[in-house]
Amino acid sequence: MRTQMGKVAVVVGLTLLLASCGSTGPGKSVSSGSGVGSVPALNNVVVVVLENQDFTSIVGNANMPFLNGLANSNSLATQYFANTHPSIGNYFMLTTGATVTNDDSFSGTVSADNIARELTNAGKSWRVYAENLPSTGYTGGDVYPYLKHHNPFAYFTDVVGTPQAQNIVSFSQFNSDVVSAGLPSFALVVPNAQNDMHDCPSGFATCTLADKAANTDAWLQNNIGPMINSTSFQNNGLLVITFDESAGDNTNGGGRVATILIGAHVKQQFSSTTTYQHQSLLRLALQALGVGTFPGASANAPGMGEFFQ
Repeated sequence: MRTQMGKVAVVVGLTLLLASCGSTGPGKSVSSGSGVGSVPALNNVVVVVLENQDFTSIVGNANMPFLNGLANSNSLATQYFANTHPSIGNYFMLTTGATVTNDDSFSGTVSADNIARELTNAGKSWRVYAENLPSTGYTGGDVYPYLKHHNPFAYFTDVVGTPQAQNIVSFSQFNSDVVSAGLPSFALVVPNAQNDMHDCPSGFATCTLADKAANTDAWLQNNIGPMINSTSFQNNGLLVITFDESAGDNTNGGGRVATILIGAHVKQQFSSTTTYQHQSLLRLALQALGVGTFPGASANAPGMGEFFQ
């Protein structure tokens, strides 16, 4: 069984590797447009942020058959770039439209306009699902393997010391919300440092890219796969899986990273060659939820309407 599964993973990986090298594969459509198209009105937008990997380390990686299967079946942004190094500035760009700081040890607060403020002003709900968060509403420092600088909401003056902090919850609540309570309008999923490819998986003293890839792929399949298959998500939801920054590429500030869009309204077997960065994803999330005010650089960022049917 293990041998057979390995063969399947290799086939999937090779197929995606060919696609990333220029061949689109059977039925795969490619756009080189400038981000034109309409963004549909959606009930839920879920963003999963993984860590520190180059596009070419992920797309076509035989150790990630689940993620590559999603990329091949749904929509893949082949020219999506992070904004800076290290991590924290990218998380802030995703949520405020500005890098704010490049100090991962930053311990201050951020009063800039942000996604939490705009969602709340528009009457939309939001939640951060952070793996290994010490307690609901926690906005303090690192408690490994939870890392604060992967959770930008823990810095916002709109959140810190206010009732809104209760929207920062443990990832252990995610599945029950999918099954029964219902997901919020916007959800940011923050895996811990051992499951997001930042560090070695739990129990590994040292590890390879293959070890990280296999572990994170299994984590996505086990934890995000059920949501993708849920009726509520399939009716009118959007999932975006992206990476905060590349491992060693500085192109456009933070290097090229894999970004995959999944959902009922997302084009199937579609690849885009339009250049995007994190501010476009911020704009997309708000636009899809009917919010008309876009913080920072998201106000003038290329729209991502081309990904939708």
